[in-house]
Amino acid sequence: MSSLALEKLAWDHIDTVLLDLDGTLLDLAFDNQFWLEIVPAAYAASRSMTVEAARAALAPRFRACEGTLAWYCIEHWSRELGLDIVALKRACASRISWLPGAKEFLRRLRARGKRLVLLTNAHPQTLRIKDEQTGVTQYFDATFSSHEFGAPKESAHFWDAVRALEPFDPQRSLFVDDSPAVLRAARSAGLRWIYGVRRPDSSRSAREHEGPSVELCHELLAV
Repeated sequence: MSSLALEKLAWDHIDTVLLDLDGTLLDLAFDNQFWLEIVPAAYAASRSMTVEAARAALAPRFRACEGTLAWYCIEHWSRELGLDIVALKRACASRISWLPGAKEFLRRLRARGKRLVLLTNAHPQTLRIKDEQTGVTQYFDATFSSHEFGAPKESAHFWDAVRALEPFDPQRSLFVDDSPAVLRAARSAGLRWIYGVRRPDSSRSAREHEGPSVELCHELLAV
């Protein structure tokens, strides 16, 4: 555990708050259900196979793409699987929801005068669908998808590219995400304040992180 885990957030020294979307603000339960249940069911139906066989066929293909931009690209998966991923997402979009306390967290940060920047690996079409359901982007001063830069947040290139458009001071910025790989990349990029979210999926138990973490993002206001 980093010594930073024991350090109180110095909000007076934080100008910019950089936030992930899925698993930080929005419940990752939707995405897990979509990729682990809805997509395998649609894939099975399109190929006259059982859902169990579809899951077995898809799992290694998913694992091979983890941490790459392709993993987050719905155009990629539409081509690879022969499915209309956008249509599937829209059909179950009513299940998209906020994590507890996330909306109030954003409101309170705005009241404190912090600059809010959304950094997401979500494909722009996915972001549009989620924004239609939640209105999440209205809380932000700037929104960036990794697809704009051709590299995921796990990549050093992403951080170089986003700083060229959003010139935040790494020493006066807080970054919050649920992905260990992304948190490591942010640390390598020199961000001063980094926190993980331990319960990105409300239907699952909490996970652990190497560094400072909270169960849900709104708890950062008390750190």
